[in-house]
Amino acid sequence: MSSPERLRLALVGYGKMGRIVEALAPEYGFEVRLRLDVDNNARFEGLTPENFAGIDVAIEFSTPEAAPENLVRLAALGVNAATGTTGWLGSLERVRSAVAEHRTGLVWAPNFSIGVNIFARLVADAARLVAAHADYGAWGWELHHDAKRDAPSGTLLMLVDEMRRAGWDRAISTASNRAGRHPGVHEIGFDSSADTITLRHTTRTREGFARGALYAARWIVGKQGFFEFKDILFSPPA
Repeated sequence: MSSPERLRLALVGYGKMGRIVEALAPEYGFEVRLRLDVDNNARFEGLTPENFAGIDVAIEFSTPEAAPENLVRLAALGVNAATGTTGWLGSLERVRSAVAEHRTGLVWAPNFSIGVNIFARLVADAARLVAAHADYGAWGWELHHDAKRDAPSGTLLMLVDEMRRAGWDRAISTASNRAGRHPGVHEIGFDSSADTITLRHTTRTREGFARGALYAARWIVGKQGFFEFKDILFSPPA
């Protein structure tokens, strides 16, 4: 491995998010050594031992169709990674098994924004408090740009899951909108005959996702295991 001051980073997926990650990487002590996209990894041909020789960690932002295979092959190469791709949860166990088999490390998240992960904690606390009052109903709503493929988003699903874990056992009405270029709004609400409680997180730019991914990539270097971002963000495992 290279020195801790200049970790060698591979970008698996080099679209809008990959370019933002690259621009911010030096702030986190990274040097980008490899960039894979549809031009050189359309059939995963870029995931070779030669390309990844000396790479300390990879950040994966691709598509729901490509992410599972990218992550399985990275594990087989012995490369730790952080992935912010959404919409592939049906393959989560396959990826988890590959990480365990090859004794690598992976951090995944439905959303790498630090603010969204704090928001999820607030949503869970609210659900826990409101659940005791049967006259309240709950909803979840989100808006994203029209190029986002998964609906509902992984983030909205995560928020609903946090509510369930907090003890909310009644219906949660959910809705998704896809329009324009908006990077993301997530809203959770509780309503009764007396009042309405609304919690909302609004993303201004994609920079927050990139910074969270770089934080996770720096953390996972040299570690083994399958981690969710919220776990290492709030209570980092030893």
